[in-house]
Amino acid sequence: MSPRGLLFVTPSAHPALNHTVDGLFRAHNTWLTNWLRRRLGCPHSAADLAQDTFIKVLGARDPQQIVEPRAFLTTIARRVLCNHYRRQDLERAYYQALAELPESVAPSEEERAIILETLVELDQLLEGLPAPVKSAFLMSQVDGLSHGEIAGALGISIATVKRHLNKAALRCYFAL
Repeated sequence: MSPRGLLFVTPSAHPALNHTVDGLFRAHNTWLTNWLRRRLGCPHSAADLAQDTFIKVLGARDPQQIVEPRAFLTTIARRVLCNHYRRQDLERAYYQALAELPESVAPSEEERAIILETLVELDQLLEGLPAPVKSAFLMSQVDGLSHGEIAGALGISIATVKRHLNKAALRCYFAL
């Protein structure tokens, strides 16, 4: 479920956080939205990402311990913004790949949405892994390449391919 629309938490749900996050939101939401708007050029996306930033604040730490609220919010907002851009890049690549498919094998709109959401989740799951590990995993799972083909494509040994795949698989397993 998307966090949009869940920004305001009832006092009974999080009594300790409600007052401080609410105060942080009231004091800095307009500033943060404007900061994001300057980077995005879209007021609607800026408002959505500002809201996502405050959602992250709920799980980040005790807001009463924040010494520099704007610096703290900027750090979180930059991460949210990076994820936003990564998702846009992923969507563009996905839709470009779909455009190259013959119409007879193209997935339905519902299937496209499910596949895109799965790709975004997979990208988030693999975030932080070294590029060769991520590449080997995607070549194996998405492209269906064998260990030997992956080794040749990446210029590494089959044993290294196996280590990379194991590392990525462990990341996926422990994320569940």
